[in-house]
Amino acid sequence: MQALRTTASVALAASVLLTATGCTSGSSGTSDAPAAPKLTTTTPAATGALDNVNWNLPMGEPTTLDPARVGDYSPSTVESNLCDPLLRLKADYSVAPGLASSWDQPDATTLVLNLRSGVKFWDGRTMTPQDVVASLQRQRDPRTQSVNITLFASVKSIAATGAHQVTVRFTKPDVLFLKALANGFGAVGEASYVKKAGASYGTAKGGLMCTGPFELASWKPGESITVRRNDAYWDTALKPKAKQVTFKFVTDGSTLAGALLSGQIDGSYEISSAAAKTLRSSSAGTVYYGPSAQTNYLTATSPDSPLADPKIVRALSLVLDRDALVKNVYDGAAQKLKTFVPPFVWQKAEGSSVYSKGYDALPAVPAVDVDKAKKLLGQATSKKRTLSVAIPAGDQQSLQTLTFLQAGAKKIGLKVVIKQLQPTQMSGLFYDASLRKGLDATMVMGYVEIPEALSYAQLLTASDSLFNWTKYHNDKVTALLGEAQSTLDATKRADLFTRAQALYTKDLPLVPIASPYERMFLNKRISGAPASFAYINMPWAAYLGATGGATS
Repeated sequence: MQALRTTASVALAASVLLTATGCTSGSSGTSDAPAAPKLTTTTPAATGALDNVNWNLPMGEPTTLDPARVGDYSPSTVESNLCDPLLRLKADYSVAPGLASSWDQPDATTLVLNLRSGVKFWDGRTMTPQDVVASLQRQRDPRTQSVNITLFASVKSIAATGAHQVTVRFTKPDVLFLKALANGFGAVGEASYVKKAGASYGTAKGGLMCTGPFELASWKPGESITVRRNDAYWDTALKPKAKQVTFKFVTDGSTLAGALLSGQIDGSYEISSAAAKTLRSSSAGTVYYGPSAQTNYLTATSPDSPLADPKIVRALSLVLDRDALVKNVYDGAAQKLKTFVPPFVWQKAEGSSVYSKGYDALPAVPAVDVDKAKKLLGQATSKKRTLSVAIPAGDQQSLQTLTFLQAGAKKIGLKVVIKQLQPTQMSGLFYDASLRKGLDATMVMGYVEIPEALSYAQLLTASDSLFNWTKYHNDKVTALLGEAQSTLDATKRADLFTRAQALYTKDLPLVPIASPYERMFLNKRISGAPASFAYINMPWAAYLGATGGATS
C-alpha cells in the first residue's frame, strides 16, 4: 500500500481542524500557496441527479477490491462505496452504526453486534448473521491473505447468536477489533458468492457481492472501473444521486490537472500540490482542503539498512528543512509531524485531551543543524554511506521531498539514491520482502484509517507485524501498547499510548516528515463529497450529485 494503512499540536489547533468550514475556491484568482489553508470536512450538499461521474484514482488501478485484501488508496477509494462495513466512519473521523445498528459489550471479553434487518445484497438475497460470521472468519484463513489477520490475535470465537445478532468472544479484552469494523475488515459479503468465487473474489473476473450504495458494473483492466447505483440500498437517506461512477487511472499529475480542467474527469482525491496550485486559479471547479490522518515518513526496509541505525535517523532528520518542505513541496497544505501518528486521528476520540498533551510533550520538530548531524553520522555503527530509497514513479511530491533530503544528506557525506518504482511494484514491496531487496528505505505515504492511534503504532513496533521490517523491539513499548489494546477505559488507554509514543519516538528507525491535508478537486457541476480523509472508509460517492436541480 504505498501506505502502511490502518489506522493524528499541532500546527493548527484541534478546533480549527474540526470546525473550519471554508475552502479555497477556483475563483480565488491566485496561484500562490495559501498561508494557512482553510479546512473543511464536507462540501456543499448536492441538489441534483447525475447520469455519470468520471472520478480519478491518482495512485493507479487497484490490484483487488476484496475488502479483506484492500490496503491502499485506490482499492479503498472504490471498495468503500461497494461493501458496507458493520460500523461506518463519518467525515469528522468519528464512528457510527453501519450494518450493525448497535453493539453491546456485556463484559470485557464479549462483543455483541446487533444487525440491521432487511438488508439485501445486490442480487436481492437478505443478509444474515451467517454472512457476517463467514466474512469475518475467512480473514482468519491464511489463504485469504487478509491484511487484517492480526486483528484475530485475541479472538476466541465468532458465532451467530440470534436472527439478527453475532457475538464475538475474546481471550482478553481487545479495543482494536471493534474499531476496525469501520473499514474493510468489517465489510460483509454474501457467503455463498464469496465461496464460489474463491481466490478470484474481488477481481475483474470474480467480482463482488455486497450491500453498498453502488454495485460493481464492470472492470476493464487498464482502462476503468464502473459502479452503478444500488436502487434497493437499505440506507434510504443515502441513496446516491449519481446513476454511475466511472473510475479512471491517471497517475501523472500534469495529465490529471489537464483532464480536470477540460472536464474529462470530474473530480479526484489526492491531487498533487502542483495540480492544486494550477487548479486553484481556474474557474473549472474548486480545490477543497480537508483534515487528514495521512502521514508521510521515511523508513528503513531491512535490519541491514543504514537507516536502521538511530544515529543516522537523527542525522537525516537534522538536515531536512521541513519548513521549506511544507512551503515548497506541499504548497503550504501540510503540518509538520513530531512522530508518525497525525493528531487528526484522536480529535474525536475519548481521551483526546490526553493524546494532545502527550503529543505536545514530545521533542519539537528539529531545526536544521548540519554540524550536529555530521557528529551523529560519525558516531553511527553503520559505515554505509549510500541510501537507496524507493518512491512511486510519477509521484512528484515524494520525488521533491527526497530531492530536499538528498541535498541535505550530501552536506554530511550521505548519498541518497532515488529509485522510482512502478505502482504495482511499489505497493507490493509493503507485503513482499523480495521486492525490498536492494533497497535501504522507502517513502511512506501512510494513513491511519480508524480513529485509534495505537493501531498504527503497533503496525510498526510489534515484533510479529508484517511491517516491522527492521525487527524493531522495545519491551516497554510492547507492554504499554499491549496493555492499551486490552484497556476499555479510553482515558487510561490514551495515557498508556502516549507513554509508549514517548519511547518509540526516540528509537524507532524512521524520519517523520509531515501530515498533508486532504486535497480534493470537484468541477463546478458536482458537489456533496466529503473533503476530509475519512473518505477512505466511507461511502463518499453516495453524497455526490449535481450542483443544479437537473440531471447532467
